[in-house]
Amino acid sequence: MTVLITGGAGFIGSHLAEVLLARGEQVIVLDDLSTGSVANLRHLRESARLRCVFDTIMNRSLLAELVDEADVVLHLAAAVGVRLIVEDPVHTIETNVKGTELVLEAAARKKKLTFITSTSEVYGKNEKVPFREDADLILGATVRARWSYAASKAIDEFLAQAYWKQKNLPVIIARLFNTVGPRQTGRYGMVLPTFVNQGLDNVPLTVFGTGKQRRCFCYISDAIEAILRLVATDRAVGEVVNIGSDEEITIEDLAHLVKERTGNKQPIRHVPYEEAYAAGFEDMHRRVPSLEKLARLAGFRPSTPLAQIVDRVVRHFQDQRELVASRPEPVRLMEAAGS
Repeated sequence: MTVLITGGAGFIGSHLAEVLLARGEQVIVLDDLSTGSVANLRHLRESARLRCVFDTIMNRSLLAELVDEADVVLHLAAAVGVRLIVEDPVHTIETNVKGTELVLEAAARKKKLTFITSTSEVYGKNEKVPFREDADLILGATVRARWSYAASKAIDEFLAQAYWKQKNLPVIIARLFNTVGPRQTGRYGMVLPTFVNQGLDNVPLTVFGTGKQRRCFCYISDAIEAILRLVATDRAVGEVVNIGSDEEITIEDLAHLVKERTGNKQPIRHVPYEEAYAAGFEDMHRRVPSLEKLARLAGFRPSTPLAQIVDRVVRHFQDQRELVASRPEPVRLMEAAGS
């Protein structure tokens, strides 16, 4: 089987590529490296079953060619991270909506099974937890750029459902809830890698808002297992499915857990949302998935304990730091010339 992964050089995409290659599949990665990284794929590049194409999904002719070569399309390419979304809403909307439209358009020509990654953000301000896939979506005002991501991903879901119902394109839609693990960067506002790096730097961990907001964190290997199980079952076609852990923790308690696991002795510093992002920034108080549908369709529920997840992420960043420290310093040109 040949699998096309858009956004395959990203955090989740690179882990998907790794698992698929280990299973003996052919993998094509398409990524423009706007948020992904070649480093995420470096350990896989020697595989003869991996093909990397560093270009944009907006390249319609290239996308059509790659979709034609694939048996399954895993569409992960998207604008990600709260900070990026707030700072560049135009990129967020164009990438998420237009990009997904082009993927669906190309896949529909050959009826290729297409997996669309959506997000728990689409539930918006809904307070009826756990969130069920048929729950109402309650978004904030359009003057709040923060909600542009949720709205764009909701449009992606509507598009995918329309292609399934009108053009018989087999699609599966997954709403991911705070997937975390090695290779995730804190560059775009992801909380766990940010906390871990602050913990290892022995500086205060910065908690935005009150810290009482509650989240569930799903380990990357659990998310990958759920994705691949859904792709493997015909019963998931046409469905919207939550993928995440249902183990809740407040952000402040997460900060304390990271402090404990990293040996950080600094106090926690609270930063108002207005200072972190923009005036009027709105957040969700609780975000907890119902996993009943995932268990029914995939026969699987994420189960990696949060403490174990944190330890693995800490170990990943420690290993990275040790690797950097072990590299010899570059020789300056003047010294090399004997000056």
